[in-house]
Amino acid sequence: MAEIVKNYINNEWRESQATEYLDVINPATGELLGKTPLSPRIELDEAAQAAQAAFPGWRRTPANERIQFLFRLRQLMEEHLESLARTITMECGKTLEESRAELRRAIENIEVACGIPMLMKGEMSEDIAAGIDELMIRQPVGVCAAVCPFNFPGMIPFWFMPYALACGNTYIVKPSEKVPMTMQLIFCLIEEAGFPKGVVNLVNGAKETVDAILEHPLIRGISFVGSTPVAKHIYAHGAAHGKRVQAQGGAKNPIVILPDADIEMAVRIAADSAFGCAGQRCLATSLVITVGEARHIFTESICDAAVNRVVGYGLEAGVQMGPVITPQSKARIEALVEKGKQEGASLLVDGRNCHISKYPAGNFIRPTILANVSLESEVGRTEIFGPVLGLIHVDTIDEAIALVNSGKYGNQASLFTTSGYAARRFKYEADAGNIGINIGIAAPMAFYPFSGWRESFFGDLHGQGMDAVEFFTQKKVVVERWPKEWSRKF
Repeated sequence: MAEIVKNYINNEWRESQATEYLDVINPATGELLGKTPLSPRIELDEAAQAAQAAFPGWRRTPANERIQFLFRLRQLMEEHLESLARTITMECGKTLEESRAELRRAIENIEVACGIPMLMKGEMSEDIAAGIDELMIRQPVGVCAAVCPFNFPGMIPFWFMPYALACGNTYIVKPSEKVPMTMQLIFCLIEEAGFPKGVVNLVNGAKETVDAILEHPLIRGISFVGSTPVAKHIYAHGAAHGKRVQAQGGAKNPIVILPDADIEMAVRIAADSAFGCAGQRCLATSLVITVGEARHIFTESICDAAVNRVVGYGLEAGVQMGPVITPQSKARIEALVEKGKQEGASLLVDGRNCHISKYPAGNFIRPTILANVSLESEVGRTEIFGPVLGLIHVDTIDEAIALVNSGKYGNQASLFTTSGYAARRFKYEADAGNIGINIGIAAPMAFYPFSGWRESFFGDLHGQGMDAVEFFTQKKVVVERWPKEWSRKF
């Protein structure tokens, strides 16, 4: 019998009162893994009330004591990394190695958040006027929540949650309804770590639950990662209800290949970037812009890399790419490939109609490459979110940078070159929040913000690093005078 996913509210596992459930399906095998409740608003309210009740005590807990719970959680996640990674692969579809890497990034964020006694320090100035001092202190915001996507069920909640907790906030996590099993396991570890009642809560659901988060009067801050249309809704609707919001949106990430690049390295890295996690990540390479003589050798080599990539069930040894998340995603991606052909692109490698004999029910698409893609076309401007790579050719780096900056997104842009001058120019001029130089996935370490520009991000402060500390704290400025005549005589 499939597992019924539960909510975790006020340190209790609770079966939802939901009347609707969504099936959680292994995207490689078609196996039913569980059922996600579409929790009604009343259950989100219960979580928010529990978090609000826990906030005063948690806020008053010294920062060096708060982080002890995070240290314990970090150790528990290290000890259970393999079982967590297998769960990610089973419900999300990525390879086991990709799942392990995802969890490693989650753990890194816990480690950075454990530095909060240093990171949360304020400022002070003596004698701003005669006998008057001024200081700034950071205090927690209150109850905060995360609305998480399907593609990184173990990592993305940790862009936010450890920092929020370390700063003294209480928290609610709403996982993607497609992949709730990983958070079930992680919350078992949170329970074992011994956080006080109500400090960390888990509520499963879909749109109704999200809207309840956006509208709830006790929730002060909201973090989101997903598509741009939903990010706009989260940002606008949350802000309209007085929340501070950070909303990471979609992307159409370009790589520029200059003629002087190490082509062998560039091909290997571009293939991993475009086809890793089946292209279902916000930093996946979607477009490669070849400049001048780089065109022919890169095109031939990347096509070979695409054809030879091993596709299958991510728990099996040797598999380099798993399925996409749902049959609907597969159909949408294949339709966009066909649309690209109709718009004039050349289909160099066709990964559609992929069948893995051992797993006939899997949502498999092989790596696909379209050449001569126009940025004016639907396939050229749409975030495909699948293993589809578009190729564009230009004659100069000026044209390449102009193309990079012409799109509506600004999540990542990368350059492959051996020229320091070209690299410096690119990182100076490219309009994207994450820049890679001879790097295909410019994913910032946990102590740097996960940046995004334009329609890839809505808000002011990003996840991770000091941006997260700033987001989960509010500044209070104190100006004080203590006249000598008020003091006792000693």
